[in-house]
Amino acid sequence: MAKTTPNHTQAVSGWAALDSSGKITPYIFNRRENGVNDVTIKILYCGICHTDLHYAKNDWGITMYPVIPGHEITGIVVEVGSNVSNFKTGDKVGVGCMSASCLQCESCKSSEENYCDKVQFTYNGVFWDGSITYGGYSKMLVTDYRFVVAVPDNLPMDRAAPLLCAGVTVFCPMKDNNLIGSPRQNIGVIGLGGLGHLAIKFAKAFGHHVTVISTSLSKEKEAKTKLGADDFIVSSNAQQMKSRHRTLDFILDTVSANHSLGPYLELLKIKGTFVIVGAPEKPMDLPSFPLIFGKRTVKGSMIGSIKETQEMIDICGKYNIMCDIEIVTPDKINEAYERIEKNDIKYRFVIDIAGQSSKL
Repeated sequence: MAKTTPNHTQAVSGWAALDSSGKITPYIFNRRENGVNDVTIKILYCGICHTDLHYAKNDWGITMYPVIPGHEITGIVVEVGSNVSNFKTGDKVGVGCMSASCLQCESCKSSEENYCDKVQFTYNGVFWDGSITYGGYSKMLVTDYRFVVAVPDNLPMDRAAPLLCAGVTVFCPMKDNNLIGSPRQNIGVIGLGGLGHLAIKFAKAFGHHVTVISTSLSKEKEAKTKLGADDFIVSSNAQQMKSRHRTLDFILDTVSANHSLGPYLELLKIKGTFVIVGAPEKPMDLPSFPLIFGKRTVKGSMIGSIKETQEMIDICGKYNIMCDIEIVTPDKINEAYERIEKNDIKYRFVIDIAGQSSKL
């Protein structure tokens, strides 16, 4: 493993965490030359995912410093390799969480490369050439074309950026559970944050009845009037929880704070499905009786394949689904991190990498 190879000759300006303090500072590093299978992208915007904070502070004990976070990237193609036929200079594109996979295993061959045992991420991963990957907190990116998606012309690039992670994370469980093009169903969304607000938008676009389940009563008005939710449950209100007993067909759990699944499972109908996309630090409390007596299913889901990501963002173009964001400049990343830790954001920070002159 090496930070770079002799082919990494392009000096790039970026913003990195250099140690476990997690403080983001300006950083100059090298990217590889554009290869035959590569696309070089001028980065316009990069969303801030909570994962970025974990890596910056080495919360999971796997960070390779310096780490340049960012896996919600939108930009413009400025160069393509000789083997690239589906992108051209000037195209609006996006890059999400992945930069490489083995391309040979069953998962890769079935367009589920996000579950490849050798998948490598857009930052803090190890690319095929042995170099460490650096993410979207930077002016430009060189990446394999097989891990790039086209951004629809009608989507603004700043509000499209978080779709590359948050968007596909909530889209795939809905697709996997046949909620696209299906008769109207009762969908529950636990948590109203970066993931949750997009889940509401997708579920409503697909024609479903949406119930938001939150610990905070103060979010009810926002959920209903701005995002279009049909119902709202305060999870600490025992009467409200009991009154919705066995009313939901499907629940998407977007919460990363520690919580027991038992009370939420009781909201599901018989044979209902509960999908986890939030990742609490501690093991979840999963009581057996709500599963056994309700014939319910609990499963997880992680981002999506490139094929699914392209499908997701095309659907966003069709239904005009965009993330609600707050723009920050690179010098304000640390302040954004502090606010994220306080849950002081509706609903995603996006870094204006190229400057406000990029009105795309």
